[in-house]
Amino acid sequence: MEVQHTEKTYRFIQVFYFFVFFGFGSLFPLLSVFLEQEKGLNHTEIGMIIAALPLITIFIQPIWGMLSDYTRRPKRLLMVAAIAAAGLGFFYPLLQPFPILLVGIIVIALFQSGIVPLSDSLSLSFVQTNGKEYGNIRLWGAIGFAVSVFVLGRVTDLTGSLDWIFYFFSAGLIFALIALTQFPRKADDVSVSFRTGIGILIKQKAFLLFLFSNFLIFGPVLANNYYFGTFILSVGGTLSGVGITFLLAAGSEAPFMKFAQQVINKMGVLQVILLSASVSCLRWLLYFFDPSSTVVYLSTIVQGISVGLYIPAALILVRELAPRQVRATAVGLYSAVGNGIGNAFFTFMGGVLIDAWDVNGMYGFFSLMTFLGIVLLIVVQQTASNHSLKEKVS
Repeated sequence: MEVQHTEKTYRFIQVFYFFVFFGFGSLFPLLSVFLEQEKGLNHTEIGMIIAALPLITIFIQPIWGMLSDYTRRPKRLLMVAAIAAAGLGFFYPLLQPFPILLVGIIVIALFQSGIVPLSDSLSLSFVQTNGKEYGNIRLWGAIGFAVSVFVLGRVTDLTGSLDWIFYFFSAGLIFALIALTQFPRKADDVSVSFRTGIGILIKQKAFLLFLFSNFLIFGPVLANNYYFGTFILSVGGTLSGVGITFLLAAGSEAPFMKFAQQVINKMGVLQVILLSASVSCLRWLLYFFDPSSTVVYLSTIVQGISVGLYIPAALILVRELAPRQVRATAVGLYSAVGNGIGNAFFTFMGGVLIDAWDVNGMYGFFSLMTFLGIVLLIVVQQTASNHSLKEKVS
């Protein structure tokens, strides 16, 4: 009976991730197109609105964590975050002009930013307790993201309205709430002092170099999620084409995530990160030279390498470079720098560069920054101890 209950919970968690990322995939890839076509904003204004999402995440995620630690009710907090974000998303298309749109996205981000860390805390605790694999849960997030962008591309093309991206965002979170009823109630207790951890980590040269490298490499990857729809339209694609490309891109991540550990064990963690970063660099350089829509569509499948391998390899390297007693703090700092600061910086710069130059110029900038990140990775390789880099991950 206990085994059946564990399996049921495992499946419901997978369903939860599918619908949460279905909601995210409905909104984020087409948000810049919505703000341009439906609201008439310029790309600098669009960049400010989109950059607000990761900026709010940097400051608000720790507050959600502290609330979870204080109340010991992460599941209830997750319900509040999902319900609030869904409700606010439903009314966002009614807002106008730019200052109100900016405030609106900030309010949505206050709640949306709590969904992933709270659900990750609960699901990681579950898999560690029951001998399951987090990768097989997160895969369903990638699938949900891919499916939603494909569906929304078709829906917006047929209806001629981009308001649907917010309605599907809200619907995805509401369906996720149904699966949330079967989530475990408690996550692991936090046992590491954040201040103590930071004090130890700032003395780790290789770790700090990798943080900066991750900022330069993964920031453009995340910013691309917001501007890729604009790029597809600029090379003659359609909104349906946007959906197809994101289906190929996000869909290609799943199999690479599934077999990432085997590839890392064979090649070495830094070599895998260098490979992933090099693929990203070449992809952005290709887009700088204004390729045809067919070439762009075909190029999206390399995202399996540049993202599907990079994410698990980067997390492993963070754990390798950080002292054992501050690994949790190291992972949190890595996420804040790449997913927060890097995302916000490159998203804002993307909007400015599209206005000042064009979308191809933006990708040229992304390629250059990624190349600098690769150079830093080589320095990390030389700086880190041989023991840390060659140690096998079990």
